[in-house]
Amino acid sequence: MRKISPLVKGGVVTGAALAASLVLAISPASAAGTWSVTGGGSFTATSTNTTLKDTATGTTLSCKSSTATGSAPNTTGASGTGIASIAGVTWTTCSGPLGITFTVTADNTPWALNAVSYSGGVTTGTLTGVEAHISGLGCTATFAGASATTPATLDVSYTNSTHDLKVLGTGNLHAYNVSGTCLGLINTGDATTYTGDYIVSPSTLQITSP
Repeated sequence: MRKISPLVKGGVVTGAALAASLVLAISPASAAGTWSVTGGGSFTATSTNTTLKDTATGTTLSCKSSTATGSAPNTTGASGTGIASIAGVTWTTCSGPLGITFTVTADNTPWALNAVSYSGGVTTGTLTGVEAHISGLGCTATFAGASATTPATLDVSYTNSTHDLKVLGTGNLHAYNVSGTCLGLINTGDATTYTGDYIVSPSTLQITSP
């Protein structure tokens, strides 16, 4: 006699097994949204420790301050994708090796802030759409993702208790179109990292997920 698989032995067992397999197959990205934002709205976030680093040459570019403006609308049951946005970013007093000063400009704004995971009051996620440009003393370069025409993705976190939107220094940021005195310090195609702690004001923004 042909044996009947446990998965198909009886309608009740079959239904339960199939339901369990479907639940296991659903990825977090395709699951129903569970993200909430309270105390949201327009915000300003300021950092005093931003650093751009070429990981191939070790060259670093630091700025005395940086300010981001954006918005995080109040919501419940959101997917996490585009839960907030960065409308613009400015940097002041930026310098690199040998005291070279730079102007830094954000491109392709707004950038999207996407929530991915949540634990203990801390949301981790990504900042997408990132592009930027630097210039100074005959040195110019642009920064994007996997190619010169593809925006970068940066890994970020947001801590509810400290209101710190932290750019973690990981992602796929690369330098392109490098020219002038930048050559040798930064080179086209070099992987780069960007870090900084942006403190959000007003200090009411809370991002949560069960």
